Parts: sequence; structure tokens; C-alpha cells
Amino acid sequence: MSPEKAKDFYAAGERAVVEALCRQHDELVELRKQNEVLGQKVAHLEKAIARLSKDSSTSHKPPSSDITQLKKGEKRDQGTGSDQKVGADTQRKQGGQPGHAKHERTRLDVDAEQIHHHELSRCPGCAGTHVVLLDEAPRIRQQVELQEILWTVEEHRAYAYYCVDCAAVHYAAFPAAVIKEGLFRERLTALVAFMKNVCHASFSTIRKFIRDVLGVTVSRGYLAKLIQKVSAALDQPYHALLGRLPLEAKLNVDETGHKDQGDRFWTWVFKAELYVLFRIDKSRGSQVLIEVLGQEFEGVLGCDYFSAYRKYMKDFNVTVQFCIAHLIRDIRYLTTLPDELTRAYGERLLQAMRELFKVIHSQDAYTPEAFRHALEQAKARLMQIALDEAPSQLDDQGKEQKREAQNLANRFRRHGEAYFEFITTPGVEPTNNIAEQAIRFIVIDRHVTQGTRGVKGRQASERLWTVIATCSLQGRSAFEFIQTALHAFWYDEPPPSLLPGST
Repeated sequence: MSPEKAKDFYAAGERAVVEALCRQHDELVELRKQNEVLGQKVAHLEKAIARLSKDSSTSHKPPSSDITQLKKGEKRDQGTGSDQKVGADTQRKQGGQPGHAKHERTRLDVDAEQIHHHELSRCPGCAGTHVVLLDEAPRIRQQVELQEILWTVEEHRAYAYYCVDCAAVHYAAFPAAVIKEGLFRERLTALVAFMKNVCHASFSTIRKFIRDVLGVTVSRGYLAKLIQKVSAALDQPYHALLGRLPLEAKLNVDETGHKDQGDRFWTWVFKAELYVLFRIDKSRGSQVLIEVLGQEFEGVLGCDYFSAYRKYMKDFNVTVQFCIAHLIRDIRYLTTLPDELTRAYGERLLQAMRELFKVIHSQDAYTPEAFRHALEQAKARLMQIALDEAPSQLDDQGKEQKREAQNLANRFRRHGEAYFEFITTPGVEPTNNIAEQAIRFIVIDRHVTQGTRGVKGRQASERLWTVIATCSLQGRSAFEFIQTALHAFWYDEPPPSLLPGST
């Protein structure tokens, strides 16, 4: 208000001044209310921004989801997980990295069909003609080529006979295995299954490959029938692993989405020490764990903090190792929130978590007893911060204003010990990374193939995925295993086994 305006109010008398002050007071009260409302909206929007800004480092989102957040001209560095611009300022150069061992292809251990001899008639340096052949091993460079015809044809002929006794024509019977095999024998059938599930090729792509490269024309429907033959051949090996799961001392479990004719399903992965089993189910609930592992599972279950695992843990007193990597992401999320006390709480928890992993990574410097004692100390410090230092503030209606921090503190109160089972149980990993790694190629297959169609397709997928992942873990050839299983199925022989120590 200008001095002249103030003088006018003063000259107008006491009543005018009082009325003006009351109006200003009412305006200030209204502005204060508006300011409080705007402050609440700002806080709400800041929290919303923090939630929308979640990535794989602050939530349970997969790393692939971070790619959608990169700016134009940037890419995610696969080695460090940081976002970098493409160009000369990229931290890592293309090609082999410093310090990595050089990889050279070993010679193929087969007899060459043809051997070409290359000799010198004159010196390549001085052009002299007096060169002497030395008694040293020659340099060898191998070349591999496809044969023009990669397949052979076997023809079975069943001859007709006339029976004088019954006056009828009868044909000789084909062997049962020939009927079961059909057009494609075991190696070619195994190749189709390998291309479908290992190479993530569609039936259309496989059909084109067989037509254009092998010179054989078949329909996509026939290729689908071949996959069903493979599925039937893998039935016993798959169910042998399924029956073994409840007996394992430790298991890691994870799940990811699956599409079947547009319907939502879930692919579960069960990772044991020497084998991997996949199961596709309509449910994502604890009922799947009950059906697969039973109600008396006595091992340690490594998993994330998803509700199905917590319910299974509670209902049947199952020992669980919750994934610390997921916990770290949830703690890191606190450090992105606008509230200062919540951020400080998150930073203290992160520092305590760093101290814990510093001990884990320094295990070789400790004796077994000292290592466990150091882990217990780091755990105690982390639990103390989580339970005793969580900020709390209630509004006028008694609603918690530091909800995110209190939610995490309540998690530690209810299930804190389940994050540290690895301290007292040797061989248990503190994270669930091995299950997430096992399910990664399933996610790739989902993006490429767009899922399955019906019960038979789901069964074939879970059996083939189980064979592929288990053979990879055991250092075996999935192609050879599928071929052996097909041969055994067609010729009524014992099927091969995926169980550790079996053939």
C-alpha cells in the first residue's frame, strides 16, 4: 500500500481502518488455506513424479524397461548399466576389452574331406628360387561348407499279398517306429524343435528355412505336429524333475507373464542347483507353489517379496530367503522422494547395506567364524536403522505422512529375518539373481513368438524350455538330448534323464 493510500484510510476514521484490516485478515486466511492446499498438491505431485520415474534401480521393473526412458542419441551400456551417448565420448570402445583373455577358435576334430597343399617355388621375400622344405608342421586353415543336399531319403515299401483262403488283398505292415516318426526322422525333428525354442523362430520362418535351404516343402501345421511329438517324448524327463523339486535343499523361484491366445498366464521358473524347471499356469498365487512343492517343503526358498511367496511362507512355515537386490531397489526409491527425512532414512539404509556387501565381497579375508560374526554385525546395524530410525509424522486425521518409510520399516518388523537366511545356511544366495537369469530367455521368446495357443502349446513350451535351460546348466547339448528322447520314444526305449547323475 502506498503512503498516500494509507493516509486516506487513516483520515477515513477508525471504522474504515478496522473494516480494511478485517478484509485483509480474511484475505490472508484464504491465501494461507490456498497455500496449504497447493503445498499438499505439490507434495502429491512430487511423490507421483518419483513413482513414475522408477526404473530397474529403484523398483522391480526389468532392466529392459529402462530403454524406453533414454533420450535420443543415448544407449544403455551393458557393462555398467549407465546411460551413455553414442559416439567418441562413449566410455567403452567396441570389440575386445582391455584385460580380457583372447578367444581363438579351436580346430575342428574331424577328418577333412579334401586337403589342399600350398607350396613355395620361390622366396616371397627376395624372389630367390633356392627354397628348402622344412620338417615342421604346416600352418592349417580349415573351411566348412554345407552340402548341396543336406538330407537323405529312406523309402519303406509295404507289398500287397492276395490271400487265397479269405480271397482278400492284404498289405505288409510298416514298423511301428516308422508310423510314429512320419516324414521327418529324429534329427530333423530335433532341428525343428531347436529352431523353435532355442532360436525363437516362428513356424513361418522354420518353414522357409526348410523349403529354401533344405529343399523340402512342408506346412506350418505339420511343423506344429512335430513339436507335439517332441513334447510327448519329453514328458517323462520333465515329470521326473517335477517329482524331484520338493526334495531339494534349496530352490530359487521367479515368475513372468505369458500370453496364450490373448489370455494372461504366468511362466514360473524353479531353479535348483543342477537343473531348471518351467511351469506355465493361469495363476500367480501360492496355489502353484503348493501344487509343485507341496505343503511340507523343507528346503530354503529363494524368491522376491511377492505376496504369493509370503503366503506360502506363512501358511506352511517354509524357510525363505527374500532377495536383497529387490530390497536395495526399494530402499533406493526412498532416496528419490521429496521428503527430506525419508531421503535421509533411505541413505542411512543404503550405507548400512553397502557395509553388509563389503563384508560379503571380502569373505576370503575372514575365517568362517569371523565372516559369520562380521555378517551378523552388519545385519544388526541394518536392522537397527530400519526399525528404530524410520521417520514418522501423523496429520490432524491421524494419517501417516511418512508412509513409504514406515512401510519399509514394517517389512523389516514382519520379515526382516528372512532377508538374512544366507548367513546361517551355507550355499544360499542373498539375491534371487540366478532365477531371474534362468527366466531371461523366456522373456525373449515371449517377445518374439507372442506366446502359445492352447494346452498342448503350453505343455510343449514348458518341457522344451526345461530341457534347454537344464542342458545349458549341465553343459549338455539340448539338440542331442531332444534327438535321444525322440529315438527312445519312437523305439520304446528308456528315455534319457535330466536328473543330476543320470544318463
